[in-house]
Amino acid sequence: MVETKKQYSVSLEKIIKSENYTPVYMPKPPEEILINSMEVNRPGLILAKYDTNFAPERIEFVGNSEYLYLAGLDDKEREKSIERLMSSHPAAVVFSVQVDDIFIQNNFVEPAKYYSIPVMKSMDETSFATASLVSYLNVELADRETRHGVLCEVSGEGVLIVGESGVGKSECVVELIKRGNRLVADDAVEIRKVSKKTLVGSAPDNIRHFIELRGIGIIDARRIFGMGAVKMTSKIDLVISLEAWDETKAYERMGINDETMDILGIQVPLYTVPVSPGRNLAIIIETAALNNRLKKMGHNSAKELLKRLGMYDDAEQLDDSNGADDIWHTQ
Repeated sequence: MVETKKQYSVSLEKIIKSENYTPVYMPKPPEEILINSMEVNRPGLILAKYDTNFAPERIEFVGNSEYLYLAGLDDKEREKSIERLMSSHPAAVVFSVQVDDIFIQNNFVEPAKYYSIPVMKSMDETSFATASLVSYLNVELADRETRHGVLCEVSGEGVLIVGESGVGKSECVVELIKRGNRLVADDAVEIRKVSKKTLVGSAPDNIRHFIELRGIGIIDARRIFGMGAVKMTSKIDLVISLEAWDETKAYERMGINDETMDILGIQVPLYTVPVSPGRNLAIIIETAALNNRLKKMGHNSAKELLKRLGMYDDAEQLDDSNGADDIWHTQ
């Protein structure tokens, strides 16, 4: 059985507010018009009589090039060209600031009314407006999932803290906030895949900035700790998995082997941190965040140490973390 990919949508009203568009014609209230494609098209080819593989679910962006092309046609050819575009029923048509308002009124409004196509005007130039719209749609229509955990911005790194209920995730995040870090989401984290390499997390609207502390209850982090203690969204750079200390388990001691967690098809660095009385988890997580940033800059402290000890000409040869631990204990 083939699993169908879930399709998301965003209302034209949200797009208008986000991109500061001026509505020229709306066939119905913009909150009722849904856009479900993150792709934006430039309609130059279809205006020039090539309509193969046209994708009508996309927003069409008419910039200065299309405007100059249409303005150079005679009235009859221009009417046919615009008819060809509008009769294909695009999701909406957006004009850049370079396109003359009178030209839009005289040539596009009537076909838009006939075919019920939303028409809008951007106050930005073509390249900037197109890039901004694509960026917005990539976030709003991205693949997503919700995971149980806590998301914080720690020392500039987005850290997703996961673990069983009661392991101490929320208590840890309070300590992190008091140390100057920022809360994004507690208990439920909405994760979106905004590019092939980037995950962005946020909190559901109805629980944003709230933290559940067992024995205390619900607290509002924004009101207690101030606006500087919270953030709306954050990239996910690292996952910290908290678990109760298990004496029979061999935990990573050197950091030679890099563990990862698969989230929406992206491999995110993962540290498993055992929880036991007396361990300051907030400091450990801060250190992990800084170490992760250092690794992204190309430095692995464990491999550097082994090279200095002369144990291996190239620490890449180590493929067994237990073996690395044995080397450490022999020193």
